[in-house]
Amino acid sequence: MIHITAQMRVLVAIEAVDGRKGIDSLVRVCQEKLSEDPIGGCVFIFRSRRGTSIRVLAYDGQGYWLAQKRLSHGKFRWWPESSSPAKALEAYEAQLLMAAGDVSRVRAAPIWRRVNAVA
Repeated sequence: MIHITAQMRVLVAIEAVDGRKGIDSLVRVCQEKLSEDPIGGCVFIFRSRRGTSIRVLAYDGQGYWLAQKRLSHGKFRWWPESSSPAKALEAYEAQLLMAAGDVSRVRAAPIWRRVNAVA
């Protein structure tokens, strides 16, 4: 399982992707459509065109992790909207999204100071 912590950068692709895409294809989406470095420590979340599944792509320094959640009933009702190709989410928002929750209806305490990981 991919563990998302508060210090991680999480990006959600606004445009849906083909659910058959594997790691290499999603890496190209990160580079070409999202203009992001897929090995830069960011976690990427993608939605299928039908909205019944999401995929999470992450790089851990040795290789890529790809996780998928497909709902047995219904669709992921909430998905961010943006004029840019991706939207940043806080860790708690990403966890709520993966639980098929409505991120727009939940607010957490504001982050007063972001903790940056030392490389």
